[in-house]
Amino acid sequence: MGMALLVAVIYLANPRQLFAQLQQANPWWLLAGFVVAIASNAASAWRWRAMAQWLGAEMSAASGMRWYFQAVGLNVLLPGAVVGGDVYRAIALQKTGQTKAASNLSVILDRVSGLWMLCAIGGLGAFACAPALAPWVHMNESLFGASLLAITVLWVLLPCVLLRGVRRGWLKLPGTWLDPIRVAASSPDFVHQLLIQAASSAVVQLLSAAALACGAIALGVQLPLAVWTFAIAPVFLMAALPVSVGGWGTREAAAVAALAPFGVSAVLAVGVGLLYGVFALGQGALGALAFGLPSKSQD
Repeated sequence: MGMALLVAVIYLANPRQLFAQLQQANPWWLLAGFVVAIASNAASAWRWRAMAQWLGAEMSAASGMRWYFQAVGLNVLLPGAVVGGDVYRAIALQKTGQTKAASNLSVILDRVSGLWMLCAIGGLGAFACAPALAPWVHMNESLFGASLLAITVLWVLLPCVLLRGVRRGWLKLPGTWLDPIRVAASSPDFVHQLLIQAASSAVVQLLSAAALACGAIALGVQLPLAVWTFAIAPVFLMAALPVSVGGWGTREAAAVAALAPFGVSAVLAVGVGLLYGVFALGQGALGALAFGLPSKSQD
């Protein structure tokens, strides 16, 4: 489905013009985007390790980094967007002797942490871009901005409220497989760990926005940072849907829709999405190389 969508988007955007634009891309900005994209995934690996330790599962920093980039490689190669890599991370952690519940939950909550902050930053970006976005949804600018800000604030506070509910006992979690969450919510460093997740997820998403912007600048598209903080939400959410291989197709279609209010042509928007996909392919190659790295006994 994703590949069919990719072909359709490229066709509608005019393949001849698209490939002409890609051939003229600035190599230095492409390199910058690739480096920043690697930094984003390195921060993601660090966040996952912090989440696993909060839930009681131990892993070394080197193992966490290696497994994460291996998962990136699988995400590029396997259908289902991020699903294949996430399953791999959970299995890799289990094989070190960590409990199945903590291993699986560390991956699930790591993904939730990233999506939570992605939507929060996207909401703030949309608030900052209200003058351009409000006309597209046929809403009053003030009402549009106030609604977005209120929803974003509530969204940011939601995890803290839910975990405090678990901590105080008025929110009951069903099943013993959720015990690691109960223990984590009851830990004395609860607030500290929650802030670590929030800060690391913010770093990950801002680096991802910067990587997307670098690809755009390579094509001659220069927009304010607020635009990219908004655009990452629809672009990355669509890319994460388990209907494609590596997010191809859904990511490019979302880029066209997200950047249209800012005057970016379909040709350039598709090019921006494709370049971000190329960054992922490069990291997938790094992940494939990581499969060949010898694992240590303590991993």
